[in-house]
Amino acid sequence: MRSLLRSGLRRFFRLIIQTVVRVEATGLERIARTGPLIVINNHVNWLDAVLTYLFAPRHLVGFSKIENFRNPLMAPLVRFGGVIPVRRGTPDMAAIRGALDALEAGEALLIDPEGTRSHHGRLQPARSGVIFLALRTGVPILPIAVWGQERFWHNLFRLARTHVHLRVGYPFYLRAREGRVRREERERILREVMYQLAALLPPAYRGAYADLENATEEYLVFPPGSQSNLQAADGRGAG
Repeated sequence: MRSLLRSGLRRFFRLIIQTVVRVEATGLERIARTGPLIVINNHVNWLDAVLTYLFAPRHLVGFSKIENFRNPLMAPLVRFGGVIPVRRGTPDMAAIRGALDALEAGEALLIDPEGTRSHHGRLQPARSGVIFLALRTGVPILPIAVWGQERFWHNLFRLARTHVHLRVGYPFYLRAREGRVRREERERILREVMYQLAALLPPAYRGAYADLENATEEYLVFPPGSQSNLQAADGRGAG
């Protein structure tokens, strides 16, 4: 019953949001309908996660600051959506446990590796929490790039719709190494993951990961039917 209600609400809010945003979405068929999945977004503003959630063909479990769970307007929405509360500014073991529980239950988890909004749209250096979760669970990672939303407020004040692109890439796994993953190795894995996301974005949005010519895939495994997202950089891949 709850899944039907969530699906109905997603359709309703999708219609609402499209009155102010024109979304051009490609690759939605690459989002697996079932099974555990880690979805990673670039983080420009509130719209990237909202649009990914609304246009995905399945429910996504996201994160929200714990203050929203005390807000009388936001609390019902985040609780109904199964959102995981996060305490900002400190390592939150409860949030990590919530993420692991969601993946173990076969849910799709939506993560913004950058951790904070850029507002300008260019990728910022990411944090390694997504690497911990992917290595710990063995769950595939699916990059989804969203761009154009940085102009939303400017366009809204001009009573103009904002054209936003949502591009779904190809999924991949992390190649686990025996023993503990050291910090330097974790950072190399993180860069490889972020290059896959950056490749889905136009060059002007790649920011800290604009040097795709230096990208490697030593720690990545692409399952049958998938392929490297780096091919998208020269127009041959995930279109």
